[in-house]
Amino acid sequence: MSTQDEDDRREYYRIDDTIALEFTPLSGADALATDALHDSSPLFNLLSDLHLMDFESQHLLRHISERDRTLANYLKVINKRIDLLGQAVAQSLLRDIGAPRQVSLSEGGVSFNNAQSIALDTHLAIKMVLMPQALGLLLRAKVVHCSPLPSQQFEIGTAFEALTDAQRQLLARHILQRQALERRQARELPDTP
Repeated sequence: MSTQDEDDRREYYRIDDTIALEFTPLSGADALATDALHDSSPLFNLLSDLHLMDFESQHLLRHISERDRTLANYLKVINKRIDLLGQAVAQSLLRDIGAPRQVSLSEGGVSFNNAQSIALDTHLAIKMVLMPQALGLLLRAKVVHCSPLPSQQFEIGTAFEALTDAQRQLLARHILQRQALERRQARELPDTP
């Protein structure tokens, strides 16, 4: 395998997706800090915390399900109600973050088009709302490429930094769900000559 082929190989599976995305360049101490980012929006923080708590409690629900199916079913209904509230919060946030945009997403980073270029190695705070489950994530990223496009835009490629295990697994779950949806849709399309 040539060196170029090795350079082109990706560590993570990428999907094309439409998400709400907002980013802010980090500077000074914020750019160097590796601890968790905090958003000033209480609704966004609530949405993010709801999904992290849901993810962290899944193993408990499985244990309860093994012992008491009725209680497990009740808790699943409560979980669905909370998910509906989360989706309502997400719709409110989408108005603040802006219209969803096309991105290329993986567990390792996100690429998107932007009207202005961003310098390589710039650290960003990236706020994303992944649909349809209305998953809100605030992640640190570093710009790894910025390429001009014919449309007078720039393709910005980023690599996530300091992801928690829960954040990485939530991204992986979203990517797997999107991948499964694309496969189902491809099977349902009639073959055209």
